[in-house]
Amino acid sequence: MQITENGTTLAEQCEHLARLAKIASRAMSMVYRAPKDAWLHKTASRLLERTPDLLRANAEDMRAAEANDIRGAMLDRLRLTEKRIADMAEGLRQVAALPDPVGEVREGSYRPNGLEIRKLSVPLGVILFIYEARPNVTLDAAALCVKSGNAVILRGGKEAIHSNALLYEILTETLAASGLPANVVRMVATTDREAVGHLLRLPQYIDLAIPRGGSSLIERVVRDARMPVLKHYMGNCHIYVDRAADLEMAERIVVNAKCQRPAVCNAVESLLIHEEVAARFLPRLGDTLGRLGVEIRGCARTRELTASAVSATEADYAAEYGDLIVSIKVVPDLDSAVDHIHRYGSQHTEAIVTGDIHAADRFVRSVDSSAVMVNASTRFNDGFELGLGAEIGISTDKFHARGPCGLRELTTTKYVVRGEGHIRE
Repeated sequence: MQITENGTTLAEQCEHLARLAKIASRAMSMVYRAPKDAWLHKTASRLLERTPDLLRANAEDMRAAEANDIRGAMLDRLRLTEKRIADMAEGLRQVAALPDPVGEVREGSYRPNGLEIRKLSVPLGVILFIYEARPNVTLDAAALCVKSGNAVILRGGKEAIHSNALLYEILTETLAASGLPANVVRMVATTDREAVGHLLRLPQYIDLAIPRGGSSLIERVVRDARMPVLKHYMGNCHIYVDRAADLEMAERIVVNAKCQRPAVCNAVESLLIHEEVAARFLPRLGDTLGRLGVEIRGCARTRELTASAVSATEADYAAEYGDLIVSIKVVPDLDSAVDHIHRYGSQHTEAIVTGDIHAADRFVRSVDSSAVMVNASTRFNDGFELGLGAEIGISTDKFHARGPCGLRELTTTKYVVRGEGHIRE
C-alpha cells in the first residue's frame, strides 16, 4: 500500500479527486452557456499573458525529453512555440463560439394522448482523459468537456509534466471568477502509473474514460477500465488510386496526406494502386515522394516501377508509421483494395481517388471506417475541418460516438415527458 506525504494512500487520493469531480459535474447541470463561454475567453487571455512562463516550462520538458532520447514526431508534439500558444488561445475562443449542445432537443413529438415527448442532450458526467505528450491537448480536452457540461480529470504524460502543470494553473485560476464549480477541471498531479489504475476502478464517480496515445496505453485502459471507454486508436489510413483517377489530383492528395504532418493519426500510411494505372502513376509518384524524403515499402510490382522502393512485409501493411514512410501495393481492382483495407486497416480514415461516380459510391458503401474521403486527403478527418470546432479525439469505436468527437459527442440523451395528470391505462 503506497502512502503519500499527507498520510493517505494513493488510492484514497484518487477516490477523493474523482468524488470532487462528480460533485462538480452535478453542479454543472445548472450552468448555462454564458459562464462557460466567459471562462473560455478569460482562459484564452490568461494563456497569452503567460506565454513567457509557458515557454520556460515547456523548455524544461523539452530538455528532459531530449535527455531521455525522445526524438522526431514525439518531440515535435511536445514542443510549444509562441504561434502554437496563440493557436491554442484561438482554439479556446472558437469553442466558445460554438453552439452549446446541452439542452438541445434532438427529437420531439406529441403522443395521441397529449403527452409531450422531448429527447434532450445532457452531459455525460465525469470524463477521465488520459493522454501523452501533447500539451495543447490539455486545453482542448478541458475546453470541450466543460463547454459540454462535463467535469474532466486530466492525466497527461510525464513528458509534458511542467507544461501541463502550468496549463492546469491557467485553466483553474479563472473558474471561480466565471461562476463555474472549482473542481470541474482536475488534474492528476502524480506521474505514478498506479494512479491511472485506481481511477479506472471508480465507475461510481467516473462515467467515461478516453485514452489518447500509443497502442499500449489504449490497450491498458481498455483492459483495466470498469467504465465505458471511448478509444482514439491507431490510424492506419489508406488511399486507393482507382483506374479512373486523375493522376495529377492523386499525386497532390497523396503528397498532402503523407507529407503535410506525417506524425498525425489521419496521415496516410498505405497506398493501393489499380494495376491499370500503376505503370503511369508509380514512377512519377516515386520520384516525388523520394524528393520529399519518403521511404517506400512496396509489393513486387511497386518495386519494379519505383527504383527507390524496398520490400514490404505483412507488418508494413498493418503499420501506423507516424513518419515519412509509406507502404504501397498494386491491386487488380476495387474489391481487392477494399479487402486489403479490411484486413490491415484500423477503421480510421480511407480515401478513393476516382472520376467514376459508381466506383466512388461502391467504395464508400464497402469500407467500414469512421470517415471515407472521395477525391480528398485523409487529413480532413479532423474535428475543425469537419466543422465541429476542436476535438477530443477521433474514435474508431462504433458506440457511442465514431469519428471526430467534438461537443455533441461528449453528451448523451435523456427523455423529458410532460403531461397534465396523465396516467397509463
